[in-house]
Amino acid sequence: MKKSTLKTKIKDLGKYLNSDSAQSALKILQDELQNYVEPKSGEPKEFVVPKELKENSKALAIFSDGGCRGNPGPGAYGFLVQNPKGEVLVEQAEFYEMTTNNKMELQAVISGLEYVYAEHSPSHTFVYTDSKYVVDGMNSWVEGWKRRGWKKADKKEPENLELWKRLDELREKKSVSFLWVKGHAGHPQNERADQLANESMDDNGC
Repeated sequence: MKKSTLKTKIKDLGKYLNSDSAQSALKILQDELQNYVEPKSGEPKEFVVPKELKENSKALAIFSDGGCRGNPGPGAYGFLVQNPKGEVLVEQAEFYEMTTNNKMELQAVISGLEYVYAEHSPSHTFVYTDSKYVVDGMNSWVEGWKRRGWKKADKKEPENLELWKRLDELREKKSVSFLWVKGHAGHPQNERADQLANESMDDNGC
């Protein structure tokens, strides 16, 4: 847990614990916090290389996740980018005061691709996400929506239309594949992306 998050939690506890003994205990915690060394969980790590990258030495992989607490409510996304050597090139997260789970899943991929296009020139980008909403959308739904003038079969606009359009625009610029991974099932990169998103929400007091 971030040092800033611990500091906030101790401060909040002080509002409800009014006894002298409780206040003394909180004072001890505050003193200990001064010497607390924050875990270095944000440092890039090495993960097992996905088989798709092993087969393409000039490709990159994006692992993304997003969520919110409330849906709608405060939320965040996280992503990391990995090269064929197994190196993590970047980890990033961003917090939003009011959003939805699906918006954060989409924004995670959008931000990941924007980073890759700005900083690298891969021959192909593999996007791994536990969101079937994103994977099914990009692999199945979007083409039909576009043929109908960005309308669903019922003639209504898809939810989060501007995000879908932006993601489709990024997909059309370069070669991209969207792959689903099972969430909360021990997939290391997916777990890390989830951790980045949740740490961002924690750090913002959610």
